[in-house]
Amino acid sequence: MLKELKITLIMFALLTVITGVIYPGMVWMVAQWAMPARATGSVIEIDGKAVGSQLLGQSFTSPRYFWGRPSATGPFPNNAAISSGSNQGATNPNLLNAVEARVEALRAADPGNGAAVPVDLVTASGSGLDPHVSPAAAEYQVNRVARARGLDPARVRDLVAAATEGRTFGLLGEPRVNVLELNLALDAQVRQAN
Repeated sequence: MLKELKITLIMFALLTVITGVIYPGMVWMVAQWAMPARATGSVIEIDGKAVGSQLLGQSFTSPRYFWGRPSATGPFPNNAAISSGSNQGATNPNLLNAVEARVEALRAADPGNGAAVPVDLVTASGSGLDPHVSPAAAEYQVNRVARARGLDPARVRDLVAAATEGRTFGLLGEPRVNVLELNLALDAQVRQAN
């Protein structure tokens, strides 16, 4: 019995070192070499200060900014430590109430906008951390943002077009707009104008 215990402990220690130290270390080194920005979280910095990540959504509520997808993470929106969706089905009255409240908030922020509200502005993603909206969701917000910032809507549309990413490898996913990057471009535009 002591012989089996000794073999078990040696195997446990060996596998712990291989799978817990060597393998993760090799993956980290390859990632640092192949894609250093992504390996460190795709952090966006301005003047040496981290302002967010390309991969994680942030909550914007000011009319001066484009708003991202709603987040169902707890205890606060876009909590990267607790990725989660609402887990509410299409027939759940709580989901319907949440969607109606989000539509009302969008309409209140831009009362003159009679366009249909894009679905991604009123429903949370599965992770609750989606940093993107559809080009239609960005277009829905152009006039509100332009008015709040005193900018020409055509210039804001140009910024949206510049921030729109195509399908991955030309065929995977849908075109999308990274909300944080778009809002940072807006801020840069205002700084340049001053």
